[in-house]
Amino acid sequence: MRKLILLAALLLAIAALGAQNTLSLNGLNEAQYVYRTAQDSLNSYFRDSFGFNLGYKGFSFGMKFIAELPKYTISQSELLDELASERLSLGWKELYASYAKDAYLIHAGTIEETFGSGIVFRSYRDLELDEDYRVTGFKFAYDDKLRIKALYSGFPSSAAVGKYDLAYGADAEYPVLEPLTLGASALALQTLIGSSYKKDDIFAGRAKLRKGVLEINAEYAARDKNKSSDNGTAVYANALVALDAVQFGGAYKNYDDFAYYDHLQDLPLANYHNETLADSQPSGLDEEGFQGWATFGFLEDFSLNLDYAEAWDSNKDLKMNDAHAGLDWAKNDLTATISYNHVEKVDDGTSHWQKETYPSFNLGFPAWGKNVALSGEFKTVEKTVLDTDLNQYQDISHYEPKLQAEMALGKLGLSLGAQSWWKDLSNFADSRYWANLEATYPVLAGTDLIFFAGSEAGGKVCRNGVCRYVAPFSGLRLELNTRF
Repeated sequence: MRKLILLAALLLAIAALGAQNTLSLNGLNEAQYVYRTAQDSLNSYFRDSFGFNLGYKGFSFGMKFIAELPKYTISQSELLDELASERLSLGWKELYASYAKDAYLIHAGTIEETFGSGIVFRSYRDLELDEDYRVTGFKFAYDDKLRIKALYSGFPSSAAVGKYDLAYGADAEYPVLEPLTLGASALALQTLIGSSYKKDDIFAGRAKLRKGVLEINAEYAARDKNKSSDNGTAVYANALVALDAVQFGGAYKNYDDFAYYDHLQDLPLANYHNETLADSQPSGLDEEGFQGWATFGFLEDFSLNLDYAEAWDSNKDLKMNDAHAGLDWAKNDLTATISYNHVEKVDDGTSHWQKETYPSFNLGFPAWGKNVALSGEFKTVEKTVLDTDLNQYQDISHYEPKLQAEMALGKLGLSLGAQSWWKDLSNFADSRYWANLEATYPVLAGTDLIFFAGSEAGGKVCRNGVCRYVAPFSGLRLELNTRF
């Protein structure tokens, strides 16, 4: 299928470029060298990504070449004991051609797309975690009063290297009344299981109501597993009321066996910190919950932000609550924020309990004629875990303080960071510490040099309904980014 997409994109590019007089060209080259002082087979990594886009009127064509020698991973579970052949790669990893005229769009190649809120389908790239969940195929769109999207695409199978799964469907939206918009989505997935493909059909409907100070969004989706009685559903709704100095709202979620493919959907988690119900499983399997939030502005320079959420599974074995309170102040070139954050998770089935609380602050102020930003937090982690030696549960805790300072010295941007891990407050001098320095400098117009040296603690990162553990880092990174 990739060869078919490549051929179609090239033919479309040649046909359009033959008739043009003036061309617009822009692109980006990102080169990165990483030296990591970890127990792996190489320690040194190099990556270069060169991409460009050219366009004329409604036509655009783009390609991206990526070399990973080898691919560097930040996942804690994927450090390289030995260099494997599949870690070395280079070639054209992104290719697309599209033509837009009036309300119409035709696109072939790499696709980023979202149906509705993303519950049914979302194809995207996560730049921070360097994960690419985009699909490759054909897309048609019409965007006027009636909005329509339709695509037919493939993506690498997680079951076998070199094999592809299929995703195809359509999404439509129409304002039936002045304040009310209705939408619907349909998606079919063909995923490889063993030597054959399993088909899932997903259908969804949604409504958006915007009237004065009120905004309400609601979406319902159903998953039909062919040749199986184990089907799934998803419900998500939120509401917002915006007054002059006060905004408040809420959200509700109910997901039942709806985690059909982690990387092609984006389930709203309905909590401030985007936490899953349990760290050990993706969102969407079995959970229900609510969220409420409010923002108050007062005394011209202050605003108060409050957010609280709870979630649970159908058996009430898994439970979590999430809270945030923050006070912001801004006057002239002075800014300050203090906040309190709380995340608590319970698993009665395994007698596991965990709570994370962390007050934090952010300050912005001028000093020595420069703008300075300071931030920090003091995280406390408490757990109930099973001691396998004693064969009994014990309560343990530790602290994770963190500080960050940023300053611009002319064109040079500096950032200093420090983090620690304390078993208790009495022996903080003997605990683990991480410190780092990052410097950014524009060596040429459109070219930035970024240098990082030091160490980072790593830890848990939750995004798109899945929690991952990022490996600690010690070493240096050198990046050269050029825009044209």
